[in-house]
Amino acid sequence: MGELGIVYALLGAAVAVFLAGAGSAIGVGIAGQAAAGVVTEDPNKFAKVLIMQLLPGTQGIYGLLVGFITLSKIGLLGGGAAAVDPKTGLLILAACLPIGIVGLISGKYQGMTSAASIGIVAKKEEQFGKAMLFPAMVETYAILALLISILAVSAIQV
Repeated sequence: MGELGIVYALLGAAVAVFLAGAGSAIGVGIAGQAAAGVVTEDPNKFAKVLIMQLLPGTQGIYGLLVGFITLSKIGLLGGGAAAVDPKTGLLILAACLPIGIVGLISGKYQGMTSAASIGIVAKKEEQFGKAMLFPAMVETYAILALLISILAVSAIQV
């Protein structure tokens, strides 16, 4: 029973990393399929469509950041693990959920939006700046989830 708190806290870090990373992998894959089609037709558009493909990858980075902060908080990155009671472990798990869940969902939808924006660039390359705005709007919600997870994990007393 004494180790249950650390298990919950580690589960929180894992949820943040795994779910947000999965969202990024799905989103980058969706956008990559669209990008590959464009580059087949016009290799000169590679750099622009690559940027759009990379946009959904940020959710995985955000999840990884929250995971590192969590591991540091419970002492696993600094040497020995702190004693974490089950209540605190559950609080840490709950604090990691926003970036995990929102990262999963927004990564997928940002990939879909990036794919649509890649279609814009395929037809009208000069509209690249405007096309970037559509997937950037989805990113806003991943950033909000990142902020709340960081603030929540940081506020918990271990």
